Amino acid sequence: MALKDIKTKIHATERTHKVTRAMEAVSAVKMRKTQSAALAGRSYARAALSILTRLSGTENAKRHPLATHRDGTKIALVLITSDKGLAGGLNSGVLKRAAEALGKRSIEEVTIYAYGKKGEEYFTRRGYRVARAFENKGDDVPLAVMEELAREVSDGFSRGDYDKVITVYSHFKSTFEQVPTMRRLLPLSLGALKDIVDGIIPAKGKWSHETPLEAPASYEVESLSGDVLGTLIPRLIAVALYHMLLEAKASEHSARMVAMKSASDKSKEVVHDLTHLFNKIRQAAITREVSEIIGGREALAT
Repeated sequence: MALKDIKTKIHATERTHKVTRAMEAVSAVKMRKTQSAALAGRSYARAALSILTRLSGTENAKRHPLATHRDGTKIALVLITSDKGLAGGLNSGVLKRAAEALGKRSIEEVTIYAYGKKGEEYFTRRGYRVARAFENKGDDVPLAVMEELAREVSDGFSRGDYDKVITVYSHFKSTFEQVPTMRRLLPLSLGALKDIVDGIIPAKGKWSHETPLEAPASYEVESLSGDVLGTLIPRLIAVALYHMLLEAKASEHSARMVAMKSASDKSKEVVHDLTHLFNKIRQAAITREVSEIIGGREALAT
């Protein structure tokens, strides 16, 4: 390899290093912000979902359309991915988990609600019907968006459009660990809700020592006007979806920061190796030139 080519490669790699370092710094700031939001919201989400857990054990809730178990195979998938790449295997892990959750169902039996461009593109290319697609660019997402989505999937389930509603997202465990996770939203069941509530509490850290919520044995719901459960359940499902979105945001920025740090370290290593190679070839060329000069001088002397 010529010295000029090596020098060009060194400069190109140094420019790449500057870009990845800048992206790492930006992701680190966003990571801290989204981590704080996700972790701080865990107590609220846990309390809200615990209300839903307690309600799901009442006779009123068991007879509610949103708690009806059906034997059909039609499924609605709420998929949370990012709009951007450069986040390691984060999106590919979520998409793989979603494909596993769908199993061998035919395309006609699946309806996709995609929050994030990566998930939308993945299932559109494979011929699935994407009922709704949302952008996932900003970090400040209003709860109203998730309330709208929760109402839509709840209404579809009540009408019988779907026999099951599940969600797949990236569960944030730590800066270096994000787990693709599947949760069932509808039909309501104590087991599914318990999994969601248990998943909110981290294995270690500030929020890992929360005391169990004390709950009465049962609720009796009286409604003088309107359907209390029909209003309350979709709203609490929206809280669950919103918290999953916060977890996915924290996972995205954490994964991108780690990926960019790895890229920065690798580019630094490549620059070091190329510089070593450049110096080695240049030294060899200098040594060869010096040898030729000495050889020519000795030839003239004789």
